[in-house]
Amino acid sequence: MIQVDTIRVGYGEKLILEDLSVTIPAGRITTIIGPNGCGKSTLLKAIARVLQVQNGAVYLDGKAIHQTASKEIAKKLAILPQTADAPAGLTVKELVMYGRFPHQSFFGKMSSEDQDMVDWALEATNLQPFTGRPIEALSGGQRQRVWIAMALAQDTDILVLDEPTTYLDMAHQLDVLELLKQLNLAEQKTIVMVLHDVNHASRFSHFLIAMRDGNIITEGKVSEVMTDRHLREIFDIRPYFTQCPISGNPICLSYEKCSKRSESTENYMYCKII
Repeated sequence: MIQVDTIRVGYGEKLILEDLSVTIPAGRITTIIGPNGCGKSTLLKAIARVLQVQNGAVYLDGKAIHQTASKEIAKKLAILPQTADAPAGLTVKELVMYGRFPHQSFFGKMSSEDQDMVDWALEATNLQPFTGRPIEALSGGQRQRVWIAMALAQDTDILVLDEPTTYLDMAHQLDVLELLKQLNLAEQKTIVMVLHDVNHASRFSHFLIAMRDGNIITEGKVSEVMTDRHLREIFDIRPYFTQCPISGNPICLSYEKCSKRSESTENYMYCKII
């Protein structure tokens, strides 16, 4: 379990999150949603220890992560940043092998266990045909799977992903999200991610955290967060809902923009279920 306890996080003198607290359930898929600039990625980076907290703490299994050795954290939590670049000429297998670094000895020699984990990660992400291919020769969706494979090779209980579907077409977005869903089901991985598409968040998540202006507006099960009132308050829109035929969760069929901020929290019964 990840517990965020009254953290304060910012960039220089600019404060983004102040006294924010939330709990990420273990063994589930949790997605953070909200408008651009609301603090989603900042919260994710604080959880993954990419950003230092100015106050408060983030706890992993009861231990403050900012006071725990980096290598120990890397054995429990893997992060996939929003933009990731590999050195030119690096092959798929070579990049995935980097995921074993936290488990290697001082001399950095790959063990048979390391090799087995790399092979498993490549198999889980359907990358066996591309193992010797340079990263730059792959499509966007294939590259994203390579980065996920590297995180899998790290063999952690927790995967943290910042907008893993960005710049991917519809089919490749589904490929990545279905893979994460399967990893959660088959391997009981705890997955925490940021998504812009609220319908993807609804379909593939167990829990949602909805943010605006550095604050958590609401959190909970998908059906509790995906409501007219909450989407109005978060995005300033009038949503029209229907039920996803695949997950059974509510999805936003269409929407209109509220002309004034006050409309976001008033007269929300205007929004109807299709």
